[in-house]
Amino acid sequence: SMKGSGGAISLHLDGMLFPRESSSREIKELNGLWNFRADHSLNRNLGFEQAWYKSRLAESGPVIDMPVPASYNDITQDPRLRDFIGWVWYEREVLVPSGWVSEETRVVLRVGSAHYYSVVWVNGIKVMEHEGGHLPFEAEIVEVLRNNPGGACRITIAVNNTLTLQTLPPGTIQHIDDPTRYPADYVVQNTNFDFFNYAGLHRPVMLYTTPKAYVDDITVLTTFADNIGLLSYQVSVLGSPNPTVTVTLSDKDGCCVASSTGPSGVIKVTDANLWWPYLMHENPGYLYSMGVSWAAFIVGSVYEDVYALPVGIRTVQVTNTQFLINNKPFYFHGVNKHEDADIRGKGLDWPLMVKDFNLLKWLGANSFRTSHYPYAEEIMQMADRHGIVVIDECPGVGIKDIRSFGNASLSHHLAVMDELVRRDKNHASVVMWSVANEPAAEMPPAGFYFKTLMAHTKSLDPTRPVTFITDSNFARDKGAPYVDVICVNSYFSWYHDPGHLEVIPFQLNTQFENWYGKYQKPIIQSEYGADVVPGLHTDPPMMFTEEYQKMVLQNYHDVFDRKRKEYVIGELIWNFADFMTAQTVTRVVGNKKGIFSRQRHPKAGAFLLRERYWRLANETGLLPVGARYP
Repeated sequence: SMKGSGGAISLHLDGMLFPRESSSREIKELNGLWNFRADHSLNRNLGFEQAWYKSRLAESGPVIDMPVPASYNDITQDPRLRDFIGWVWYEREVLVPSGWVSEETRVVLRVGSAHYYSVVWVNGIKVMEHEGGHLPFEAEIVEVLRNNPGGACRITIAVNNTLTLQTLPPGTIQHIDDPTRYPADYVVQNTNFDFFNYAGLHRPVMLYTTPKAYVDDITVLTTFADNIGLLSYQVSVLGSPNPTVTVTLSDKDGCCVASSTGPSGVIKVTDANLWWPYLMHENPGYLYSMGVSWAAFIVGSVYEDVYALPVGIRTVQVTNTQFLINNKPFYFHGVNKHEDADIRGKGLDWPLMVKDFNLLKWLGANSFRTSHYPYAEEIMQMADRHGIVVIDECPGVGIKDIRSFGNASLSHHLAVMDELVRRDKNHASVVMWSVANEPAAEMPPAGFYFKTLMAHTKSLDPTRPVTFITDSNFARDKGAPYVDVICVNSYFSWYHDPGHLEVIPFQLNTQFENWYGKYQKPIIQSEYGADVVPGLHTDPPMMFTEEYQKMVLQNYHDVFDRKRKEYVIGELIWNFADFMTAQTVTRVVGNKKGIFSRQRHPKAGAFLLRERYWRLANETGLLPVGARYP
């Protein structure tokens, strides 16, 4: 929809603006209870063979209540549903306001995300399908609604969580045929990632309207000189040959500070408030509101559309030893997270989100990585508002099999980056794209794969650095030559030399020296940590106790403190909170490396980090005078 030129972001997809109500747009949220059925047939294909979408789901068999948004896995007491692989079916009947079904209106059905492959019908007519989880997809449905007077709208969504070598994340399906050792038709989903394969409608489903001709996409790039903020914008309007576009910029108090006309242009803001990270400025996360409106007269009717986009003015730059935000050195002291909690799994949950941001700020964390997939847009908006810096990661986790470096995998991975950049390009909090986590980067095809992937991501968005997260050997990593920032994961004295804390200073120092010596690029320790079963204590410290996690952290921190004076630009603990995984002998009801429990109660490590992060904020001299623990 938008052509790339100079520093512009180019995407050959229609826009995916977050639905916002305005004088020209309405929203109907479809969250709540849906009818649900898993297809337990042998080939998981009965729903398609019997066309369950053609009539009410209850007519083709038993249905149960299922909340949306939520993962379906932990909602019932049925172990078959917890570990289900294959198609599940959701259905919701809704009445569409009669005013919506008109010649002048578009009605769009939008799914925030579904895991992983989805097919959607409205009143029995297929309106869209989408491959991959974590990212939104939508379709216009007003034509379908017109054929059904009375506003009845039956939405059926089939979702399949099967992972193959070509999906992101990849996986393999194993069929075991050994009647002496396994039940008949035994199927196992294997994956190479360490989190539970939650599935379902994880994010809000909604209907929203726009006028027939409408603002389809907005791209904003920001910079500043002295006290002047510069926003260069491009607006794409669809459905009208000659729209008159007006853009106004309002400050936090709603006062208009600048305006412009035309579908593209540059807005100048005098005495601009910059977007600053948390603890780097007394007024972090400053957002302007960019109001985009357009009007046109088409055959006697007046069309207009209005959309408001939050915008932060800031710049990002990488040197060979520093990460700069607004030309000031930024040090990442933050966390890796998961979208994961009791009962709801990966389902979007407002109380949990607000709690997590409160905990981040209590910790003095200024950043997180969206390990290992894009988080909900609502989370990105919170990060914008609170000044929490985000490394935005696509679902490229567990790329371990050489067949996952093939052309089919690469073209899907490129398409996923298209969708991710399209969705998140205007978030001030997003300062870097991550295209993968711990891939088998030493394999021969990895070089071409990551060179292509990172060049593609840079062509979509030349304004942000691009990276991936590695745990490969520094001398043999074929993706590292193409990153802007080296991000390294290591678990010394845990997975290597378990129980031997004394090796950390040597091995971590060597790791940093090796990587910097070869690449001369800034380095983030993107993961480190140790499992803790809350309440286990020993002295001397032993693995899985609170004391051992503290000692691992302290040993790592000593090295960080030496190296951050040189080229280390960040540290992200693994993990913010305990999270669910597949069942293995190394996992005790999930991964216990959280500094908070899964219920968000602090372990000893949380207090240690809090002490450190606030000290770092003070030491870097960026903390406003008088700031202290909240």
